[in-house]
Amino acid sequence: MRNQDSGNATGSQVQSVDRAINVLELLARNGESGITEIAGELGVHKSTASRLLSVLESHGLVEQLGERGKYAIGFGIVRLAGAATGRMDIAKLGRQTCQSLAEELGETVNIAIADDGVAINISQARGAAAITTQNWTGQRTPLHATSSGKVLLAYMGEPDRKRVLNHDLEPYTPRTTVDAEELDHELERVAEDGYAACFEEFELGMHAVAVPIHGPGGEVVAAMSASGPSYRLSKQRIRQIVRPMSEAAQELSAQLGYFTS
Repeated sequence: MRNQDSGNATGSQVQSVDRAINVLELLARNGESGITEIAGELGVHKSTASRLLSVLESHGLVEQLGERGKYAIGFGIVRLAGAATGRMDIAKLGRQTCQSLAEELGETVNIAIADDGVAINISQARGAAAITTQNWTGQRTPLHATSSGKVLLAYMGEPDRKRVLNHDLEPYTPRTTVDAEELDHELERVAEDGYAACFEEFELGMHAVAVPIHGPGGEVVAAMSASGPSYRLSKQRIRQIVRPMSEAAQELSAQLGYFTS
């Protein structure tokens, strides 16, 4: 009898899960529905439908609309969907965003991620005005001397950031910041401003600016940069292109499952 009771309990639980999924599919299809309508669609008593909705609501998967008693899909669904899309390949998702931004700005656009104390470029697109044909995809670049690296450092956990700053910082050009305390103060400004800039710090004659890309939990998972010759990508122009770059990064972040309130 115990085995039979256990089997009946398991069957009941599976049925409840199946009904809960049916509720979500119903609300996704209809937009909103009341308890009576949901119970009718499922072929169950209103009390059963009410219990299902109560459990789903407690997890944020459905929400009640005001005083009308109707229900709709909740933002908890967005959280679950974000966890799935966040695992998708950033390079693949970002390819079109990079290309569109490169065409808009006319400069080279890259996406980079942090890996073992360096930045690795995983996607690149060149604009019409780009003067270099170098492909940075797959290249490892220093965190402290590039705009993407500074963004990744600024939003990195404190222990990881300290590990980078505690190492000797290589001077790639006379303009590279190699003083850890000075760089740390700059990273604070980067986090406040939402972007980082480099002026001939990695290559003489080259300027760059980068913005963060967020994952589904809000964490910074990558940086998107635009780089070009110093005579064209001036400090003034960098301030002008931060906005379209941030908008492109927000669009890519949304594809990864991150949504701002």
